[in-house]
Amino acid sequence: MRITGVIISTELSRFAAMRDFYVDVLGLQPRSQRPEFVNFELQDTRLTITTHSQVTGANRTPGRLLVNMAVEDIEAEFRRLSAAGARFVRTPEREKWGGTVATLEDPDGNYLQLFQLPEE
Repeated sequence: MRITGVIISTELSRFAAMRDFYVDVLGLQPRSQRPEFVNFELQDTRLTITTHSQVTGANRTPGRLLVNMAVEDIEAEFRRLSAAGARFVRTPEREKWGGTVATLEDPDGNYLQLFQLPEE
């Protein structure tokens, strides 16, 4: 078994802001999109932003689920995303295991975690 994708649901009134964040701020290229749906292919994993009738408002517990995104140069990504308007809740910090982690949030308050593996 392996994870092939992650779906982030939002309410209809918040969809445009979510889509725009993932496209314009993060710089992800849509694989496919329709009204109320955008899908990104990140190597062998798909990330989807869509609407769901049972989702309302912002995420009330954003630390419950983190979407990890590996980057080659976390400091450069931190600067690029900050300049693009991303809100970081944790700036890049080196972890005990040697890698570096930073956490930002999307317009719904979902946490995305950038991480850079330690040099070998």
